[in-house]
Amino acid sequence: MDTNAVFDEFPIIKSDRFILKKIDANHLEDVFEIYSNDKVFEYCGIIPKHNKETVKSMIGHFERDFNKKSRVKWGIFTHVESDKLVGIIEAFDFNQKVNMVTIGYFLAEAHWGKGIATEAVKALVRFLFHEVNVNRIQAEVMPPNEISKKVLIKNGFVKEGTLRQATVWSGKGVVDLEIYSILKNEYKNE
Repeated sequence: MDTNAVFDEFPIIKSDRFILKKIDANHLEDVFEIYSNDKVFEYCGIIPKHNKETVKSMIGHFERDFNKKSRVKWGIFTHVESDKLVGIIEAFDFNQKVNMVTIGYFLAEAHWGKGIATEAVKALVRFLFHEVNVNRIQAEVMPPNEISKKVLIKNGFVKEGTLRQATVWSGKGVVDLEIYSILKNEYKNE
């Protein structure tokens, strides 16, 4: 795994319709729109943030985590309005011993159902396999989150199984998680 491809300089990833790039303080309103919506985090281990100052300091945490080489959060921006943030996608838990990374994503509610998550995941998977040279990419999904499962399956991920009452998610307590993954040798770059 070449973590330098991720952490030397903030990577910019492009797809047909979107640019995955760094989120900064200028994007506070868009980030707040996402993080303050309870529906966005219904199936996530993230507690919505209803205070703009909290969200502002959280954007600083994105930078801190990147500098600590522990997590990368990309904003999903449209090509048309290049500074309009429509969602967030992240890579974390970089496990160099087994050459694996975990991904997660969430969109502003106004942008649900438009294929954005599917395209952003496709771009991130391509980057992680080709540039970072990971062998395994995984995602954890709460069992009722059918939309997220479809996004992963469209991108070649397979369900490995369910971890029953296996983890604590903020605001949710102890939850079941389904694990989806894709291996480099299964990846078809379309």
